[in-house]
Amino acid sequence: MKYNVQIKVMPLKDLLDPQGKAVMGSLQNLGLQGVQDVRIGKHITLQIDANTESEARNVAEDAAKKLLANPVMEFYEIEMVN
Repeated sequence: MKYNVQIKVMPLKDLLDPQGKAVMGSLQNLGLQGVQDVRIGKHITLQIDANTESEARNVAEDAAKKLLANPVMEFYEIEMVN
């Protein structure tokens, strides 16, 4: 069975996000007020062929841990979608 999995990877909240800061400055330069903070991350979609949803989630977890996210600087969230 095929499972669709979305993985959101974001910088850790305590770390500086240089991309986010650059976008924040650009938004202010464009006159867009009210934006308090910007964090830039990655959105990754995987289609996984597995026997169960749990098996697909485990594959996504391994992919995130081993390749898609750097645990020193980033955290990730996994969501199973239909």
